[in-house]
Amino acid sequence: MAQRLAKSAAGLALAAVVAGCGDHAAKGTWPLPNGDLAGTRAAAASPIDAGSVDRLTPRWRFRFTATPTFSGAFASTPVADADTVYVQDLRSNVFALNRTDGAVRWSRHFDARTEGPNGLAVDGGRVYGATDSDAFALDAESGKQLWHRHLTSAREQLVDVAPLPWHGLVLTATTGYPPGGRGAIYALDATTGAVRWRFDTIKRPWRHPMVAGGGGVWQPMSIDGAGRLHAGTANPAPWGGTPQYPNGAAFPGAVPYTDSLVVLDALTGRLLWHDQVTAHDIRDQDFQATPIVLGDRIVGAGKAGRVIAWDPVTRGRVWETRVGRHRNDTGPLPRDDVPICPGLLGGVETPMAAAGGRVFVPVVNLCGHGSATTAQSLDSVDPTRARGELVALDARTGTRFWTRHFPSALFGCATVANGVVFAPTYDGRLYALAANDGRTLWTTRLRARVNSCPAVAGDMLLAGAGVRRPGALPELVAFSLR
Repeated sequence: MAQRLAKSAAGLALAAVVAGCGDHAAKGTWPLPNGDLAGTRAAAASPIDAGSVDRLTPRWRFRFTATPTFSGAFASTPVADADTVYVQDLRSNVFALNRTDGAVRWSRHFDARTEGPNGLAVDGGRVYGATDSDAFALDAESGKQLWHRHLTSAREQLVDVAPLPWHGLVLTATTGYPPGGRGAIYALDATTGAVRWRFDTIKRPWRHPMVAGGGGVWQPMSIDGAGRLHAGTANPAPWGGTPQYPNGAAFPGAVPYTDSLVVLDALTGRLLWHDQVTAHDIRDQDFQATPIVLGDRIVGAGKAGRVIAWDPVTRGRVWETRVGRHRNDTGPLPRDDVPICPGLLGGVETPMAAAGGRVFVPVVNLCGHGSATTAQSLDSVDPTRARGELVALDARTGTRFWTRHFPSALFGCATVANGVVFAPTYDGRLYALAANDGRTLWTTRLRARVNSCPAVAGDMLLAGAGVRRPGALPELVAFSLR
């Protein structure tokens, strides 16, 4: 791995201590959706490394049996404490599995359909999560429901995000859709579920509320050592346009705080600063990937295929690197239908990982079609035809170290442990790559397609495959060095 300046290395090491690893990521656990408060998706302590990864073998399997949604049966990250693995399927059901053999310790069934990514966090003997409409807390030992809090309304339609517990709060969010939807970020009391504060991610009322909607957060947020909450926000809608409201005329102007890095005081919800990446977004270019806190850098990304780093002191952009394929992705759209790359399901769809001064970016190359008066449709994009990349960037400069191309898309997150980067592809392959040069160290084939995220807890690699294909078995697999 390339050598880094001592100052940068020290800053990154300090960030790992103050921003999330400490009491929220004990040795051998993965308690939060992105592993730690900083959102690094890096294992705190694991014997899995470049020399041992090829000895990973399946230890146990847990089958997902609920009726799948559009996104499949499972799309989140497993979390784990010292003796239990917790997973949530796309019917919002929660399962507590014995780490040793995968046996079900308890389950809590909500049967509330969601398209995800959803997911859980475990902290202080409690498991936090949400259905499509309500946040909840469960007792980690028994699964008993401790509280639930209804969050959605006519203007806040879905809870998609995995929660983040911190200092007696649970940080979560809603998303908004037309007509009139206005997604918001919430802090709930971790003991009672009471709303402590709320931040509306749509600054002003919609000009045309019967047509427009949007905002909110649908990937996990992150927190730094000073108690600053970092969120990447979603797009306004409808993207594209209509004959009456072409090129997003239903939401004229920049629409703060959509497609932005938003930084709040986590204790009070007060806006500290924000930077909008795509003003007046007409292509569904959410800036939704979890912002990673790396001491002297905050690194975010989203569906526009742009990875951006900020200096948290000056609040200015330090670098920007474009990843993946780009075509007709800026400016107004023409009246005639054109290919748009990244498309509706392209760009950086899922969280990045960071370790050793590098940021690992999962990329989906999948174009869509649209115009000034029409919207890209999910029915018009085929994820099986998408291609993928994993890109390693210098966290300080944005310089590209290496790029690995894959025949299938990376709809799952990157995850890193001791110089090994795990990258799942939609066709069901799971790759372990060397962090320094991207070469393949190990690969395996899962028994369904993958749009979920692996986790590393001690000597275990937890990987879910939740999207059906002919003969598929949606399941969570626990790989172990033992």
